[in-house]
Amino acid sequence: MSGFTDAKDSDDEFHDALAEVPGVKETNICSEIVANEVSNAKSNSSHLKTNEEIIEEITRQQEDLKLPDDDEENDDGEKKSEKIDSDEVSKMFCDDIDIEELQNREKTMSSEELQQNKEESDRMKLEANELFKTGEALKAVEIYTNALQICPTTYTKERAILYGNRAAAKINLDSKKSALDDCTKAIELWPDYVRALMRRAKLCENEDRLEDALADYKRVCELEPSQREAREAVSRLPEQINERNERLKTEMLSKLKDLGNMFLKPFGLSTENFQMQQDPSTGSYSVNFQQNPR
Repeated sequence: MSGFTDAKDSDDEFHDALAEVPGVKETNICSEIVANEVSNAKSNSSHLKTNEEIIEEITRQQEDLKLPDDDEENDDGEKKSEKIDSDEVSKMFCDDIDIEELQNREKTMSSEELQQNKEESDRMKLEANELFKTGEALKAVEIYTNALQICPTTYTKERAILYGNRAAAKINLDSKKSALDDCTKAIELWPDYVRALMRRAKLCENEDRLEDALADYKRVCELEPSQREAREAVSRLPEQINERNERLKTEMLSKLKDLGNMFLKPFGLSTENFQMQQDPSTGSYSVNFQQNPR
């Protein structure tokens, strides 16, 4: 297979070849188009376009990446914007694999046809891997998706890796919610998939879902006790969770106090007139009224 590494020399999944959340690296989606932009700008004696402008130009030229729904018209009869941002990536590939439909289709296929589909999905995976490594994450997402459309559902580990790799590409496109969904799908298919667990843990931590992140990090430590990053996270997250919870509790009590004072003010009272005392034996609270609080 010309242009792609042999399966023997290429891992089934990425060795985290990107700076994952937090601090995702900016992706050079298509170097050839960027080079053309620079050349055109110089020839026209105008200033170079910003990265955002170049990316917008690139996405306008990525006609082959559009899904059928992208051609629908809006209420004004105009075509929807083709600008691709993180939310758009999520919409493009949300619930894109109908497993039930795929399973029904497989029932009509011979074992030879299923094997051919498996081999083709493997080839597509390697192609997408190479695209991802060269910075073409958006094109890689499309090809991983196409591979998932044909990879037989009985090959759960292979499908899990496709979801896991697609999640890595989506992270590079800053489509974190969609990437998290892909990680979850991968883990459902392969519960011991360490890289998917690590990716989901980082995404959850980035979204302040610290308890979920801690659970995934702990699972990684069970599977790979030598995983240093997971061990460090398991050590630091409990304290962060406690600090966050205390901060949230303080903020909530402050808001409740402000609300209470607003309702009590017309009666010449405030929350200072009400003191809460905890019963050490039961842990329950009682409220005592004080006419003249100190």
